[in-house]
Amino acid sequence: MAGQQARCTRKAVSPSSRVAIIGGGISGLAAAKQLAAHDPVVFEATPSIGGVWKHCVYRSTRLQTPRPDYEFSDYSWRNREDPTFPTHAEIVEYLEGYADTFDLWRYIMFGAKVVDVKCLGGAGFTELWSGTGEPLQGKPMWEVGVATGDSDTVQYYKFEFVVMCTGKYGDVPRMPVFPLGKGPEVFKGTVMHSLDYCKLSEDETVELMKSKKVVVVGYKKSAIDLALECAQANQGEGGEACTMLVRTLHWVVPSYSIWGLPFFLFYSTRLAQFLYERPNQGLLRSLLCRLMSPLRAGVSKFIESYLAWKLPLEKYGLRPEHPFVEDYASCQMAILPDGFFDMADQDLIRFKRASGWCFSENGVVLEDGTEVEADLVFLATGFEGKDKLRAVLPDPFRGLVLNNSGMMPLYRGTIHPLIPNMAFVGYVESVSNLHTSELRCRWLAGLLGGRFALPSVEAMVRHVDGEAEAMRRTTRFYRRHCISTYSIHDSDAMCADLGSRVHRKGNWLAELFAPYNNKDYKEE
Repeated sequence: MAGQQARCTRKAVSPSSRVAIIGGGISGLAAAKQLAAHDPVVFEATPSIGGVWKHCVYRSTRLQTPRPDYEFSDYSWRNREDPTFPTHAEIVEYLEGYADTFDLWRYIMFGAKVVDVKCLGGAGFTELWSGTGEPLQGKPMWEVGVATGDSDTVQYYKFEFVVMCTGKYGDVPRMPVFPLGKGPEVFKGTVMHSLDYCKLSEDETVELMKSKKVVVVGYKKSAIDLALECAQANQGEGGEACTMLVRTLHWVVPSYSIWGLPFFLFYSTRLAQFLYERPNQGLLRSLLCRLMSPLRAGVSKFIESYLAWKLPLEKYGLRPEHPFVEDYASCQMAILPDGFFDMADQDLIRFKRASGWCFSENGVVLEDGTEVEADLVFLATGFEGKDKLRAVLPDPFRGLVLNNSGMMPLYRGTIHPLIPNMAFVGYVESVSNLHTSELRCRWLAGLLGGRFALPSVEAMVRHVDGEAEAMRRTTRFYRRHCISTYSIHDSDAMCADLGSRVHRKGNWLAELFAPYNNKDYKEE
């Protein structure tokens, strides 16, 4: 691996640079590698790569998938046989090694925050995307405004194509809204979003929570990890319990083994995914999906039976009423950190169900009038990543970021049919977001390289509408653009566009029963 001294980063924008990439996280790095032929400029607002893994993690944050399921197709983990889930520090180290191996530093401008993007005429809303259907037209289409360091001066650069890789998480916290007199202003204690908690050192977090009555609002991965850290800080004499306010229950999983069977058997093989609806499928396949509905329900109930046996969900009132598959299909399944329910059994983590709540002087008040005393309230309420896009995109494009269903309408999870000469990478979720982003960047490189042409705007709109409808029929949480139940089909479509092999295994047995992962998509 190259030393730190050899990491020469970009200091200026070359006139030959035709492509801008905004963001230096996983998607930005994948885009830089795949689009290297266009001498891209990667604008990264912070002093380091890694995105959310560098700037929006707790000390205990780990990946939720095994190492072999979260690696680039052409760059393996050094210790990929290690069964433990990587820490956030290990992930950043892995990404730095990837940047070293492929000399991606030369494309990255650190401390370069994009604050404005202007359209230089464009093609408007036409039959073909960007007017001609061509992503590179030999003339600038966007002007990107960049603020560097602590300077208030904004420097503008012109590009033919822009790739947005700012991510869905971090930077913009989602804050609950309260009626007048019932918000944080009436609370005598401290209110902190999980984003601000991420900025504290380990000693600062322990000092903040030790011997304090803490309420954590939320029940997704960040809330669960935060509650566990709170409980660990309050072990011993004088410790106080952490109370989680749970509005919507989701299924949690202790490991990737269900009744002794590997989890991939249920959702990650071609045969397993044959059971589930795909976007824009034909009449015959729709009929087959309807006939296989009992089998899908049986798989979900089989997993639910294990989780109900393995975890004290009934004891704590945490068993969801919806099927497991709805959480898996919307990428909301969370892997439990070790010791979480052990802390609950010690009464260091408590749970309160609440669809509505507000602040009081001494804590929070639930909808039924119950008051939970608190010195500190954490809002693990998520992020408004799409607001980052809307903040920099000009009208009318900022109003098109989300469709009527609340989803980003992206063809192949990358191209917005109504926003010309721009791509969006990292806004589609799957079991392995790294693989999802890498393959989309390869597909995007094929588009910019002329290996295939996009369909008409109307055809792309119909396609993304079909994806939204398939999601709506699969899960009540359809607003999250998640492809986990049809990820192999999604990859097939991109491989077909590129003229690559669709079936990537060596024989039909492996094709049907072996799990697909990033190594199957190593470039030929």
